[in-house]
Amino acid sequence: MKKTFLLWPLLLLGLLALSGCGYNRIQQNEEAVFAAWADVEATYQRRADLIPNLVETVKAYAAHERETLEAVTEARARVGQINIAPDQLGDAASMARFQEAQQGMSGALSRLLVVAEQYPDLKANQNFRDLQHQLEGTENRINVARQRYNQAVQTFNSSIRTFPGNLTNRFLLQLERKEPFRAAAGAEQAPRVTF
Repeated sequence: MKKTFLLWPLLLLGLLALSGCGYNRIQQNEEAVFAAWADVEATYQRRADLIPNLVETVKAYAAHERETLEAVTEARARVGQINIAPDQLGDAASMARFQEAQQGMSGALSRLLVVAEQYPDLKANQNFRDLQHQLEGTENRINVARQRYNQAVQTFNSSIRTFPGNLTNRFLLQLERKEPFRAAAGAEQAPRVTF
């Protein structure tokens, strides 16, 4: 009976010691690190999914503008190639080629004028701005996710290196320090987006 009487205080003392040892806190901090890293990966995945789609959208519309400019250039070249000498004015075939070239030029110029008239509302222009904002927003999200990850790592690393968590970690958990996110070599130069 005396043995059980002595065992209860020791068990109670052991439970009190374990409750103050930080075991649960260290586990929670490690889970916070894992969750923060998952957020970093999810944000990078967002960029991987978003950016190519936006770039293709912008390229598709920019190709329309490029086609308009190329059509004007080609029409101008065709018009320049077809000359009617005064003695060919009666040749119906020569006149038809000339009129066809001029009509092609008129069509290309009218498309160019429509593009120029609508330039403030030009969708390609808006797409470029949208792409710029999306790139900026995505990079900001990535930066925030990395900062949150680093904060979670700092909290975790502190919890396994300070008393009493360091004893709990050494004798019970044996968890390793987590590495904070550091910039990669060459990160001092901003990435370039080219079309």
